Amino acid sequence: MNSLFTHFNFKKFGFRVIVITVVYLLVKLTIDHDNDGNEQAFEFVSVVYYLSAFFLFMVIWETSDWLIRRHQKQNGSIYFKDSIRILGINIAIAIPVIALTYYIINFHLDELCNILPKERPLRFRVDFFRALLLTFAVGTSNLFYFSLNQKKRIEEKMEKLQKELIASQYASLKSQISPHFLFNSLNILTSLMYEDRDLASDFVTRLASCYRYILDNREEDIVPLEKELNFLESFIFMMNVRHEGALHISNHVTTNPKELFIPTLSLQMLIENALKHNYYSKEKPLEISIFSIGNESIVVQNTLRKRTPEETSTQLGLKNIQKRYGFYTNDKVIIEEENNFFKVTMPLLSIDQTIKTISSVS
Repeated sequence: MNSLFTHFNFKKFGFRVIVITVVYLLVKLTIDHDNDGNEQAFEFVSVVYYLSAFFLFMVIWETSDWLIRRHQKQNGSIYFKDSIRILGINIAIAIPVIALTYYIINFHLDELCNILPKERPLRFRVDFFRALLLTFAVGTSNLFYFSLNQKKRIEEKMEKLQKELIASQYASLKSQISPHFLFNSLNILTSLMYEDRDLASDFVTRLASCYRYILDNREEDIVPLEKELNFLESFIFMMNVRHEGALHISNHVTTNPKELFIPTLSLQMLIENALKHNYYSKEKPLEISIFSIGNESIVVQNTLRKRTPEETSTQLGLKNIQKRYGFYTNDKVIIEEENNFFKVTMPLLSIDQTIKTISSVS
């Protein structure tokens, strides 16, 4: 197997050699080789059976590793049904290899191994079913080992995500209820009360709606897209009032927002990111477009006119969104900068993905 060489690891190899040797010695105790005083034949049988055991174990083990890695690469986590399927494929691959190996030993090396013609069929069946049983044991134990490692990785990932989420929630909450943000909002409200009382009343309602959403969902990692879009409508209204024609935000989400989920405040974070890093004015307004691609993803795209001097970017917001998505799906958050546009494409999550992620840890 290629993986035996490409993923060669002396520690793993040494462990497997020890296991194979111990299992061989235990199995050898159950084999009654009548050597009729022919010590040379007996020693040859021992060598042949050890080499065959070594070969079969390595093939079975490496095949199991390869099947598990392939499934994890394609699907992420391994569940019970996946384990049964992987074990079945592993056994199906091993059966012809086992049959061929012991057919050669019992029917072509019979004289060298001192096997009598009448003993061949029985010896072949015993060797075959013994090897098949060991294949099942190796495949099962290997899956169990990978499952324990998977559970450990998910638990570590959850713990890390929880810490990052708490920091992110605190940062988002802090940025929204900071004195600076509140001061700007009150300044705008004061001006509106003299200029347009109806607009001022609407502004107060939207401001209260934003704060209510942030406080109600500060402990939620993901929310229905519908709730995020409702919050975003109030947030966009406030930003448009504040920037007075220097900002154009359009919403073209056509998917069903009730059935899909996204990380909390992720859309707001991307809009603020665009405002922070780009120059805009009434003459050259910042264009931000939010749209969906089927039920698969949602895109936030803005015109790119970087501030001069350019605002230093830590990309903490984008990294946080990527890590939060990495907990629920293998689909990537795609960040593109081309043709005077900056675009972030985020996967839309289904309720099944969130349930499977949680259940895989339990």
